[in-house]
Amino acid sequence: MQAEVAIIGGGPSGLLLSQLLNRAGIETVILERASRNHVLGRIRAGVLEAGTVDMLREAGVSGRLDREGILHEGCYLTDNDLMVRIDFRALTGKHVTVYGQTEVTADLYMALDELGTTVLHGVEDVTLSDLEQPRSVVEFTYEGARKRIDCLFVAGCDGFHGVSRNAIPGDRRREFERTYPFGWLGVLSPVPPCEEELIYANSERGFALASMRNQNLSRYYIQVPMSDRPEQWSDDEFWTELRRRLPSETAARMQTGPSIEKSVAPLRSFVSEPLRWGNLFLVGDAAHIVPPTGAKGLNLAVADVHYLYQALIDSIRSNDRTGIDNYSERALTRIWKAMRFSWQMTMMLHRFEDEDDFASEMRRATLGHLAASETARRDLAENYVGLPFWPTGKDVPWTRPFPRLSRPWRESRAVPCS
Repeated sequence: MQAEVAIIGGGPSGLLLSQLLNRAGIETVILERASRNHVLGRIRAGVLEAGTVDMLREAGVSGRLDREGILHEGCYLTDNDLMVRIDFRALTGKHVTVYGQTEVTADLYMALDELGTTVLHGVEDVTLSDLEQPRSVVEFTYEGARKRIDCLFVAGCDGFHGVSRNAIPGDRRREFERTYPFGWLGVLSPVPPCEEELIYANSERGFALASMRNQNLSRYYIQVPMSDRPEQWSDDEFWTELRRRLPSETAARMQTGPSIEKSVAPLRSFVSEPLRWGNLFLVGDAAHIVPPTGAKGLNLAVADVHYLYQALIDSIRSNDRTGIDNYSERALTRIWKAMRFSWQMTMMLHRFEDEDDFASEMRRATLGHLAASETARRDLAENYVGLPFWPTGKDVPWTRPFPRLSRPWRESRAVPCS
């Protein structure tokens, strides 16, 4: 098989990258380990930044999103009965859109099918080679036979457990990780949301999140120890605990129902550098994981695609390698900012095991500061709705005047001012 770009992974980042490249006349092949039904059955968050929505429109897959997406101009942060609204529209002039990741994935599959894109499911034993040669090779097993793709570039969109990241030599790869000692027990239920906007709740019993998929489908979460399993929690026990963590007025009007899906999600912060090795580019969860507290996972993957797709087009069509040479640095600049925001939200809203009274008072003081300070609310709003994508042009001065792997500490990056 021949392709200009081989894409490992059939999740939203790989599908979006393929769609954008295909519309520019770049030939792609997508390799996915799971079945399409499995991919479309994954329950994921669905808060889309304005930049993500713009990217989906650019890819020509926003028709249903524009019709069905729910615009949110703010969210609530609470501490017991204290509720602080972060007004995105007033503070930034922007909003976010609630539209499930599963729906984004379905829209992308439909568009790719219309273009006749090759998407192979059930692929196993993927190996990458010749990544530093003019052409690279992707080998894999499909329907019992060993197959091979010769390509110019490889996009590793295969998630945290995929093969792409480990194709970068270990002595040239640096990883940063923070694991949190709790998870989110999530329940999807066919009931109206308890509030028109998301509620991020802090309480003495731990964190809770009230969100939605649409006007008749709600998604709720509570903080639990990582040792907990979904089957340990009955629906009644979940609703009772959720009510204890939400403001009393919200809890009183919340409708409950049967759980359609129930799961425990771990929380982790993870970054692997660099995002490029020869002809290989890491995208999305293959390179970084953020806690869901800041709603950045899918949005950060789309930002990676933003930096990569035009760079690949420029290299293939015009032999201009500026974009691909700068891809890792550009993407990492935004990744670390989103990582900081997600970490900040996680620390501000969760109760940690064996913490003292000082920690809980600091969380309460932080929310009080947000309630009193428009500047603090604006900072949170700017990060939540999504920091702007830096331009992709070659005139942007991306600078790292030091060898990353030779220093045990982090140094500041020089980035353009907005």
